[in-house]
Amino acid sequence: MASHGARGRSGGRPTLEEVAARAGVGRGTVSRVINGSPRVSDATRAAVEAAVAELGYVPNTAARALAANRTDAIALVVPEPETRFFAEPYFSDMLRGVGAELSDTEMQLLLIFAGSDRERQRLAQYLAAHRVDGVLLVSVHADDPLPDLLAQLEIPAVISGPRSATETLTSVDSDNYGGGRSAVEHLLSRGRRKIAHITGRLDVYGAQRRVDGYRDALRDAGRQVDELLIEPGDFTEEGGRRAMTTLLARHPDLDAVFAGSDVMAAGARQVLREAGVRIPDDVALVGYDDSAIARHMDPPLTSVRQPIEEMGRAMIDLLLTEIADRRPAMSRGLERRHAVLSTELEVRASS
Repeated sequence: MASHGARGRSGGRPTLEEVAARAGVGRGTVSRVINGSPRVSDATRAAVEAAVAELGYVPNTAARALAANRTDAIALVVPEPETRFFAEPYFSDMLRGVGAELSDTEMQLLLIFAGSDRERQRLAQYLAAHRVDGVLLVSVHADDPLPDLLAQLEIPAVISGPRSATETLTSVDSDNYGGGRSAVEHLLSRGRRKIAHITGRLDVYGAQRRVDGYRDALRDAGRQVDELLIEPGDFTEEGGRRAMTTLLARHPDLDAVFAGSDVMAAGARQVLREAGVRIPDDVALVGYDDSAIARHMDPPLTSVRQPIEEMGRAMIDLLLTEIADRRPAMSRGLERRHAVLSTELEVRASS
């Protein structure tokens, strides 16, 4: 028996208009469903998908991309050295969330490193040629010129973690302030009195907010903030070692450490052990990220969980919305969207 679903009324391949008529929606709605836009209700999406299946409609990806000036590609840009990307669980978790959210679309994901001046110049040329439909920016520092370049080129973009409280790009972040605060409140509740903090890079807004949470938790508990108990790190294991060495020399009587990442906490733990300090008997230790490092550390590390995979999914959701609208929100004069996801303290034996 011959199938009648593979041809439209004209006898040729089914058209977008015929899918729209069958589903009882507009042509633009069909286009949004096919392009994976999140701005479609579940019922409408189901009706369009049913019409596509019944008619046997096959999107002409190349023609659609050409007509819409689209590439069907998204760039995940990491302005860090490759070594850091592969060493820190944060990036792999983010990539997993991004990839999962893109899996049901026709978009391709390009991973681009821009840690050196040469890589940044090459990236600028690539973006200027409009070879991607949108950009995800991860691990951006306050003085990074990439966000301004994207705004100038009017390329839809979403940033993981705003550069400041006045971020001009759409952003997705976790509650860094609340996470830092909960870590210190937990240590105070365990009777710790001299709590040190190893910060992340302070040109990263999220690291600044964790320090703010640390300070406010101490002040609200009636404790003075000793700035000599705050030591800058850089999110690396070696940075954690250096900071812990400095803190121990400065305050050998400290009884707790809140590290701004699990990776830095691992470095701090090594220094503490080499100094004969017992965890948690002598010094309680808390990290941030709740990565596999925290769960496999000895003793298992108390850590602030930020939903990194969910952040990756949310970034894609927001970016696909901007791409579907064809223009970045800034050029439309719309208010920027800033999503902040909750954090949660995972208490383990280290504290």
